[in-house]
Amino acid sequence: MSSARVIRPVRLALLGCGTVGTEVVRLLHEQAADLTARVGAPLELAGIAVRRLARERGPLPADPSLFTTDALGLVKRDDVDLVIEVVGGIEPARTWLVEAMRAGKGVVTANKALLAEDGGTLHDAAAEGGANLYYEAAVAGAIPLLRSLRESLHGDTISRVTGIVNGTTNFILSAMDATGAGFTEALDEATELGYAEADPTADVEGFDAAAKAAILASLAFHTRVTAADVHREGITEVTAADMASAKAMGCTIKLLCIASRGPDSTGTESVSVRVHPAMIPVSHPLASVGDAFNAVFVEAAAAGQLMFYGRGAGGAPTASAVLGDVVAAARNHLAGVRTPSESSYAALPIRPMGEAVTRYHISLDVADRPGVLAAVAGVFARHDVSIATVRQASAPSGPADGSGPVGRGGDAILVIVTHAAPDAALAATVEELRRLEIVRSIASVLRVEGGSR
Repeated sequence: MSSARVIRPVRLALLGCGTVGTEVVRLLHEQAADLTARVGAPLELAGIAVRRLARERGPLPADPSLFTTDALGLVKRDDVDLVIEVVGGIEPARTWLVEAMRAGKGVVTANKALLAEDGGTLHDAAAEGGANLYYEAAVAGAIPLLRSLRESLHGDTISRVTGIVNGTTNFILSAMDATGAGFTEALDEATELGYAEADPTADVEGFDAAAKAAILASLAFHTRVTAADVHREGITEVTAADMASAKAMGCTIKLLCIASRGPDSTGTESVSVRVHPAMIPVSHPLASVGDAFNAVFVEAAAAGQLMFYGRGAGGAPTASAVLGDVVAAARNHLAGVRTPSESSYAALPIRPMGEAVTRYHISLDVADRPGVLAAVAGVFARHDVSIATVRQASAPSGPADGSGPVGRGGDAILVIVTHAAPDAALAATVEELRRLEIVRSIASVLRVEGGSR
């Protein structure tokens, strides 16, 4: 008499049960049969670690006895096979994940901040314990981007990654472009609609995008890149006047993460990674990405130009990416294999921001008298920066209202767009312009990307 073989479940420890964690629990329950078929064994929650047991979470398809405040104790349990971390932050998440991987347990994490600040420690722990480390959900939500860089394009040479990777800032800039609103007004709308946190600093100052840029560059260029290596600027200084000026040029403004590989000033192959607002032509594939969507444009030697687009945040999209990683890690666990989680053999140096080649859009409030344009052009010439276009308009007078530059009687506005030059030369040009007696103020400085150089 034969009996059916009993398949042992893959036991999961879930660290965190907020917006994303709740969706992970829901999907594990609703898709249990399909997930079992895809993995080859049931996926079973062994425990859920939370900060506060008494917090109201609404109805969840999980046994209340699974909840605990002892995350490290849960990670160390012998019956746990995989650890899912959706808490965020550096510590204690780093301690939990290192403990798990050194013990040979697979890890699935959405923790972009930890990966960007100290991803090397996680990769080293995974290698030491022979464990799997997956983190698709750390960048661009449900968009299958990191796996494409890590696996699908692993045989190609990527030269550049340009992306919109923060939904909050993209919503704000899209609203400013569509309605003519100022930054504060657009931020208030984003907050009311739930796109912006109560404290939006990480988003609007570019910290979130910088962490994601570091992860993308690490994968694309086989080099360990940290958030500290990323030049970062936010969008708080972008004005309605900047948007209007961009429109006049046939452009829009986006917060971009730009990672590129190429020679530095000495000819050494290196990596440049930066996050800042920039004007891009409306014909660029990223220009039409609106609302809170994300999109990443990848340029590779053989594959050419590739575009990845979709919802980059939110509980359900992020949980979708988490579950995709859980299935992969669980299948590896059953097969007793490990997928290499890091390729950092290139170890390329980081190119300073000053060597990044870009273009500037500069709006100057200047005295409206003969010889001003020649004096301004002379500053550009001294720094070997070529001017592409100059546009002059009379400056409005009166108190500033946040909608644009306000001059005094007899002033004019000069809007100058440069040809491509090293960022250091462009920055030095702006600093010298500030010291000119004929320059009343520099209303704005924005980089221009994606057009002819």
